[in-house]
Amino acid sequence: MEHASLLAAARTHLRDTITLALGHTPDRRALLVYDEQSSLATLVAEGYRAILPDAAALNFDEATAEEILRAVDALSPKDLVIFVQSTRFRLNEFRFRIEIFNRNLKVIEHPHLARIREEEFSTYIDALAYDPAYYRTIGPALKKRLDRTRHVKVICEGTELVYDTPFEDAKLNIGDYSGMKNIGGQFPIGEVFTEPKEIRSVNGTIKLFAFGDTDFSVNATEKPFSAAIEQGIMVAAPDAPEAFHVVLEQIRADEGVIWVRELGFGLNRALTRERRVSDIGAYERMLGVHLSLGAKHAMYTKAGFPKKHRFHVDVFAAAERVEVDDETILEGKRYTLGSPR
Repeated sequence: MEHASLLAAARTHLRDTITLALGHTPDRRALLVYDEQSSLATLVAEGYRAILPDAAALNFDEATAEEILRAVDALSPKDLVIFVQSTRFRLNEFRFRIEIFNRNLKVIEHPHLARIREEEFSTYIDALAYDPAYYRTIGPALKKRLDRTRHVKVICEGTELVYDTPFEDAKLNIGDYSGMKNIGGQFPIGEVFTEPKEIRSVNGTIKLFAFGDTDFSVNATEKPFSAAIEQGIMVAAPDAPEAFHVVLEQIRADEGVIWVRELGFGLNRALTRERRVSDIGAYERMLGVHLSLGAKHAMYTKAGFPKKHRFHVDVFAAAERVEVDDETILEGKRYTLGSPR
């Protein structure tokens, strides 16, 4: 897709995100901090400058730390801060997202854009589209089912992974911040995630088609491979590629075993098994099922899982169907609950 077409699409999607998801209005100030170290960061920043012509805009590589901090200090609660980053910004001990939220500012983050290849630009831009009718219907309906279920099955071709346990309170990432203290976060969005209350009650086999590699990129395989899980621990992946075994060995070396914690449902229709982006943080919103490997999960505290653990590796299931208490909620690439358009 040509630059002009990408930019036009970016303007549309970013405007919807700012107004419909974050509720930013013209009477509030905005600050854009960006870099031009990658073509995609330059494109996304250009899109924001077009739709927010009055926003203060600072190139991270040209502005001093003092200038950036002064620009943040000049904002008032409910103003908007946007970070467009080829990697992720660091400014001494200033932790951007924490500081921004502590100041009651709204935030949009686009990190690690340099990981996304040029042929993936249109996919990334499409993933920024915000459809409130879709996200705000499917997301809450899915959360409602997960919060009360006691039995989930993830069914792939020839395999079943069974969760015989209730689940933790599901979290929504759907661009609806009603009642939330913090408004905004990392984009693109589109996810509902939880984890089993009894992790040892997860058993069976699942087929995976992609995983987060050691460089935080998405490693997709030509053919899905099987992984066996016993009492919440991944114990075997006999036909997995060598790169996946390298990831498993890193986790084992640090944590002893490979726990399977998160059960995530991606909602972003622009990201599919066939249509991917290389950055694992963005692809996590892929329409379908993902799990996490490793003992780390910052959103849920559990006895026996101290916060010192450092591995949380996303893996993506070649799921044909998901059943919640014997009701099908995901069939192929379509959620069957709620009233999606």
